Amino acid sequence: MSESELTEQVIGAAIDVHRVLGPGLLEAVYHQCLAYEFELRGIKYESELVFGAKYKDISIPSAFRMDFLVHDNVVLELKVVENILPVHSAQLLSYLRLSGKAIGLLINFNVPVLKQGIKRVINNKQQKTSVNSAFSVPLR
Repeated sequence: MSESELTEQVIGAAIDVHRVLGPGLLEAVYHQCLAYEFELRGIKYESELVFGAKYKDISIPSAFRMDFLVHDNVVLELKVVENILPVHSAQLLSYLRLSGKAIGLLINFNVPVLKQGIKRVINNKQQKTSVNSAFSVPLR
């Protein structure tokens, strides 16, 4: 499956969740419902992945946590904020760079129409940089 097809499936699942729930809930609610929607659609994902990183001579066991990794390919970061800010895109780009993944979706559920809250982020530097997976939930 191409990245384009995969992101299309992820966005479709997110739109269905938003269509049913609307804006205004906690991020954890959208997270659980999106995981369930992935299950219904047979979309393989990992949730709440904690990654470690190295800085010079020290290891940081819990450097960051990805909301979702879909098909071991697309990093998905969920937000429930008034507006997507540059810092949110920078956060996702850092996750992409540290994990060596190429594509990410930033989805803000706190919008009237979900397509207004979706931002695609591309990592042009796809090599992994000094990161290790300290914990991850198995692909479903």
